[in-house]
Amino acid sequence: MGQSPVAKIRLEKRAGKAVTMISGLHTYGADRLNGMAKELKTTLGVVGTVKNGVIEIQGDKILEVKSWFAGRQKSDY
Repeated sequence: MGQSPVAKIRLEKRAGKAVTMISGLHTYGADRLNGMAKELKTTLGVVGTVKNGVIEIQGDKILEVKSWFAGRQKSDY
């Protein structure tokens, strides 16, 4: 039986600004990633996008993103 992918959350600096990157979920497909990104953006009140299978959220939101994932069941995402 295959294992569920594990989200890898890291912080990058771009032009002096922080971007929270969520990778490792590319196997979920574009529609599911876009849905997750939309929910994260709404919940956190930030802007973001999905590029090349990576969810990018504006700002240093690592703790908030980890909390969001912790509050979800694997079947939810």
